[in-house]
Amino acid sequence: MTETLPSSPVASPVASPTATPVASPASALIGDPAQFGRVGEDGTVYVRTPEGEKAVGSYPGKTAEEALAYFVRKFEALASEVALLAARITSGAMVPSDAAVAVNKLRHHVKELNGVGDLAALAAAVEQIPLLVEDHRGVYEAKKAAENAAKEAHRVQVLIEKEKLVSEAESLADSESWKVTGDRLKTLLDEWKVAPRLDKKTDADLWKRFSSSRNKFDKKRRTHFASLDAEQSKVASAKSELVLEAEKLATSTDWVATARRFKTLMDSWKATGRGKKGDDAKLWGRFKAAQDQFFTAKNADLLKRDELMGKNLAKRETLILEIENLLPIADLEEAKKSFRELARQWEKIGMTQRDKRATFDARFAAVEKEIKTAEADRWRKTDPAAKNRAMEVVKQLSDAVDNYDKQALKAEAAGSSKKATEARESASARRVWLAEAEKNLAEFTN
Repeated sequence: MTETLPSSPVASPVASPTATPVASPASALIGDPAQFGRVGEDGTVYVRTPEGEKAVGSYPGKTAEEALAYFVRKFEALASEVALLAARITSGAMVPSDAAVAVNKLRHHVKELNGVGDLAALAAAVEQIPLLVEDHRGVYEAKKAAENAAKEAHRVQVLIEKEKLVSEAESLADSESWKVTGDRLKTLLDEWKVAPRLDKKTDADLWKRFSSSRNKFDKKRRTHFASLDAEQSKVASAKSELVLEAEKLATSTDWVATARRFKTLMDSWKATGRGKKGDDAKLWGRFKAAQDQFFTAKNADLLKRDELMGKNLAKRETLILEIENLLPIADLEEAKKSFRELARQWEKIGMTQRDKRATFDARFAAVEKEIKTAEADRWRKTDPAAKNRAMEVVKQLSDAVDNYDKQALKAEAAGSSKKATEARESASARRVWLAEAEKNLAEFTN
């Protein structure tokens, strides 16, 4: 395959000697690769090989020297890759399996190369590389072993340093030199943060021990300083909260719930114990003032409510008699009208003692029920649709009685006493139903 670049005048040919095979991976770069190429009259660039001359491409628009130099550079680039691969294998820096893959790629690239240079020497150099792989496999393995040993040594050193940090932290966990130990644990934490990491599990286990020691110390320190606060100061703080809540509740008008809450606050006050005498007296004065303010207002409201409910009770006693006087009902429409008016008055009276109102409400409901029953009864007796249904039932039963009487006469004429008896029994039963139906029909009014 040849390579053609943008057009230009054709350059003159350049002579080159016959190729000489080489064995070293770097030997292909020794000498001038251009000696293995020439440029034809038509601008085609050729390379000389042991098998003969072959065209590698052209570089239109360039001189013969420029065209030849272009294809020489392609050769030199690939030759450099060969030399670099050999050097990496020799140094032991490359995994043998990776080297084999790289060699196969280079074989293909050399075979397909359209370049000018000692192609035979370059191909031979590629074939020498597998020998280098075997020759330096021990070097690679030794280097790898050395690297692994260095890593392990580094890991062991890091482990020792972190174990040292953890051990010191553990030794300080029970210390009561709060300032000195706190500063030292902070320094140890800073050292831990900059220390290299180990494998995840080892690091996690060590950190758990380290962190547990710090937490243990911090907890003891917090407990210590908390215990230094005077018990009286704690009592004062707790009672202050109770006073603040009592003062917020002082103006509440939710009498039942707030009274219950004040009892709870008083129980809590007693449970807090004694504080400083002066502080206790001041706080109790505020608490008692808030409590007295609430209960004074509550008692005044209850007296007012009792007086109002007494008046309302008297109103209900008077009004319920008027409502009960509507019975017995003489004129339903008049009774309904009067009841509606009295019911409106009943609802406007307002609150009454619950236990006493229940009795009045029962008496009120009884009158209301009587009026509703009378109204329903009147509707039942005047409902046209119901009357029509009753008339239809009477007609159906009357027709049925006549029909069974005819069947009985017909059966007797035929000499069938059994059928005649059955027909008369059916007629007799329906006469009973008919009497009841006629009674119901008679209750309807026009």
